[in-house]
Amino acid sequence: MVKLAPGDKVAILSPASMINPAYVEGAVATLRQWGLRPEVMPHTLGQSGSFSATAADRLADFRMALLDDDVKAIICSRGGYGCIHLLPELDRVMSSGEVAPKWLVGFSDVSALHALWGRHRWPSVHASMTKHLALAGPDDSLNQRLLSILRGEKLRLDLPTGFSGVEAGRLSREGVCRGMVVGGNLAVLGGLVGTPFNPIRPGTILLIEDIAEPIYKVERILWQLRMAGIFDSLAGLIVGQFTDYRAPSADHADMYAMINAFLSQGGGNAAFPVAMDVPVGHVDTNHPVILNLAAELEVGEGSATLRYH
Repeated sequence: MVKLAPGDKVAILSPASMINPAYVEGAVATLRQWGLRPEVMPHTLGQSGSFSATAADRLADFRMALLDDDVKAIICSRGGYGCIHLLPELDRVMSSGEVAPKWLVGFSDVSALHALWGRHRWPSVHASMTKHLALAGPDDSLNQRLLSILRGEKLRLDLPTGFSGVEAGRLSREGVCRGMVVGGNLAVLGGLVGTPFNPIRPGTILLIEDIAEPIYKVERILWQLRMAGIFDSLAGLIVGQFTDYRAPSADHADMYAMINAFLSQGGGNAAFPVAMDVPVGHVDTNHPVILNLAAELEVGEGSATLRYH
């Protein structure tokens, strides 16, 4: 696992949608205050339709960062849509034997890239990106937690359950499990099922979150995963934040009630631990979580703990 040290170079790039330049400037300032050397890739601040650049130019930025041995971490400026365009060619670059592992930081659409990192057994961090680095600054507790992870110092993560409401927290299922932590945005993960980039393997601990997806669409994705056999062999489940959706629906009080009902229908390994409603996802308190690294998940009353090996 890469451990960042003072003076290490960190690349900032935009693999999907365009970004507000002020957020990148602020993130650069935060990284410099941490003693790191940020480098903004050439097309990070560009625009091509709704994207930051053409797929070819976004790929060129990524290739440049990957092939630079001085770059120890890659921070995505934002998500949006477009990371999936890069997977096949980046997979070839990472398979070439010419690149060393590097941290990847981001969430939302960046979940597709986390899956690619997992395919190559490179750890990555599901965490907020340039906006939070810029607006919250270097001393923010979550930014400090991210820095500790990148330095290799933070290998125990404590996550409260029931973040958005007491009732949701009560839907957690206590227990202990071990496995590789994978996942991210549920809609993105659903789109990777049946491809070589699907990160969900037997015995994994799956993290899910999403934004602006109606309850019935999230349920449909969960059924897709069930019919693909994924819930037959999960070690554990971490349910993050599902935001910007309408509740109640005609069938469920909220998203967490639907997920609980889905899990209660059984099938497969119905007894795995579930950490429900943790502060991970499209919220200001988006706790960093290491992906593509083996861990022990312990779910207790009101909290969950990840201990990485």
